[in-house]
Amino acid sequence: MARRLGCHLNQWCSRMCAIELDRRGDPVYFALNPNPPSYSERLGIHDFLDQGKGYSVHVSAGDRIQSARLYCELQNTLATQLPRTCSVWAMHAFQPDVDNSVIKGFFIQDAQDLPHTGGVLQDLVQRHRLDLCSYVPGEDGTQWWQWIWSQPDDKTMRVVHKYCIVAADIPEQHPSVLSIRNSVVFYSFEDAYTVLQECIEVIPESKEVLELADRCLHPKTRGDFPIIVIEGLDATGKTTLTQSLREALEGVLLRSPPACLSQWRARFDAEPPLIRRAFYALGNYITADQIARESMQAPVVVDRYWHSTAAYAIATEVSGKLENLPAPGSAEYRWPSDLLGPDLVVLLTVSPEERLRRFRGRGDDKTREEAELEANNLFRLKVEETYRRIGDPVCTIVDASPSREEVLQEVLQLVQSKFHV
Repeated sequence: MARRLGCHLNQWCSRMCAIELDRRGDPVYFALNPNPPSYSERLGIHDFLDQGKGYSVHVSAGDRIQSARLYCELQNTLATQLPRTCSVWAMHAFQPDVDNSVIKGFFIQDAQDLPHTGGVLQDLVQRHRLDLCSYVPGEDGTQWWQWIWSQPDDKTMRVVHKYCIVAADIPEQHPSVLSIRNSVVFYSFEDAYTVLQECIEVIPESKEVLELADRCLHPKTRGDFPIIVIEGLDATGKTTLTQSLREALEGVLLRSPPACLSQWRARFDAEPPLIRRAFYALGNYITADQIARESMQAPVVVDRYWHSTAAYAIATEVSGKLENLPAPGSAEYRWPSDLLGPDLVVLLTVSPEERLRRFRGRGDDKTREEAELEANNLFRLKVEETYRRIGDPVCTIVDASPSREEVLQEVLQLVQSKFHV
């Protein structure tokens, strides 16, 4: 039930599929074969498929901005229009260990096989460029097949490919890792800039953001004064420390994202990760421009910078357990070569209980990511671990549990030992 097959379906059987049945564990993996194996082995995925009528939909539009926005729209539509008998899980079709090979979609299972479910999906693929598959048991009861549908004349639905579902080894990299580079984390000014350029027609505010970013096209020469970045989760004491540190060093305090982007944050926060993360990546380059100018006159203290941008993006994108993160030393953790780097990065840490106590005491409204940190301990662990794995510059970890005066003195000692100021 798809309007037409995307070109990627010509090599569809070379991909693996992964269904995220448990966001805290491993996906259910399977591969495809146009011919049934001579020996029919009963697989774990077969037991799952036995529980109801199964479908999968994948976004096939070639334009990455349209694809990203359509994926989010599809997620919302499936949640609101499918019968309550349906369960929906994230699904990836990908080539193992090949960056940017992931085709995102959803697996839908209807426990009662209601006609309305098929009707909703057919209506969706008639309005959008989507690929739709159904899952059908074989005659011998030990095999399952994936049927790919097409609608070449926009009227008659027909099956154009049938693939037998076969066993697959767990890949070395979780499929969501393959979608990180220049999709949710950007490693050059040009890559982030290009995303917002492609958004101008659908998001007019992009043009104003790009005009601010244009002054960063040519990296500025930094001054001789030290650049110190303070990182950490909310309620670890960053605001207090950065203000105190600025006063102690008689320096300048900057924040990332910079205040000049505040008027557009709500607009871009509502967009898919590709667009939202590109917006915040450009914020780092605008902050870098400010850092370069201010470091010619005084020490510069920065409240968050690229470490935060990357840590939250990677922890959000990589689903499942902590071990699914990119391995230490992976390219996903490298600092962008064209982004002005700090001299010292301090990562403030407190116990989860203490951080939560402090946050509740502030009475602030939660951001979406802060709410996730509070509700999901695994997400918090992934953010903190990503902070630790980012290298060159690495984070110097400081326990922020003691009094603010003690924390300030410890950080001042780090500054003194490194810069002799």
